[in-house]
Amino acid sequence: MSEPNLSDRSVLVTGGAGFVGGQLVQTLAPDNDVTVLDDLSTGERDRVPDDVTFVHGDVRDQRKLKQEIEAADVVFHEAAVVGVPASLRDPPRSNHVNTGATVQLLDYARQYDTRVVLASSAAIYGEPESVPIEEDHPLEPTSPYGVDKLAVDHYARVFAQQYDLPVVPLRYFNIYGPRTGPNPYSAVVDVFLEQARSGDPITVHGTGEQTRDFVHVDDVVQANLRAATTDEVGVAYNVGTGSSVSIAELAELIRTATDSDSPITHTDERPGDISDSEADISRARERLGYEPTVDLRSGIDRLVDAAAPADPPSSS
Repeated sequence: MSEPNLSDRSVLVTGGAGFVGGQLVQTLAPDNDVTVLDDLSTGERDRVPDDVTFVHGDVRDQRKLKQEIEAADVVFHEAAVVGVPASLRDPPRSNHVNTGATVQLLDYARQYDTRVVLASSAAIYGEPESVPIEEDHPLEPTSPYGVDKLAVDHYARVFAQQYDLPVVPLRYFNIYGPRTGPNPYSAVVDVFLEQARSGDPITVHGTGEQTRDFVHVDDVVQANLRAATTDEVGVAYNVGTGSSVSIAELAELIRTATDSDSPITHTDERPGDISDSEADISRARERLGYEPTVDLRSGIDRLVDAAAPADPPSSS
């Protein structure tokens, strides 16, 4: 299948100053008229290029949201209260941002016939019965965040069926990559790298036997571009790699990549954590042409190389 190509479009990226949104904006900006809507609660203004229109605002601000969706051909909806811990601390806020604002966004999109690519999450599956996890796996979220994402995942399907809205929900697994900022998707990768570089103990929650599917943000961007151009709308797609590693293995991998002597220690399990997670990406492969391009070892090596200090100039 050909490479995804999105050009000469008016594009809105909610949460476009965040981790995934920022990478999307960088990719889209050269060939499209891009607008970012972000309240900067977790995003960073310098992620937004100078030639991109930046609107400082909350996704719950209906006036701003409606105005920007009316002007857009495509919306990439990345704005969210991200992650299980944040939703456990404040379930109402998580629901208002993740569910309420998204339903309003979908309703404006169907009024203006604007295509939507929606960030869903593997958290909707809860504790899986088996891995790899297919999209038709039972949906039993174990956190408010998972419930919020399950709701909007279903809303996307209903809006596609009832209003013929071209919407595609993408169920992200554990995303990592450069310039993450305060990003729960890749928190464990970032924490382990920082601990390994500083020589501190690498702290593994629980036994470390729990497994995760870590997908590089470049591949998440690829999936978003494919979702924005596919005819296969109204259906959800897993976005992962189709392979997983244990957290203990990840710690060893990072210790090796950083050439660190940090000991690996174990702490208490985290509330809401599941045991295993691995995406079945067959549907995305077959219908979107999605294919992961960055394996975990290479991705971690990239992060280590990017953080390494530049060699000092040689003296003559």
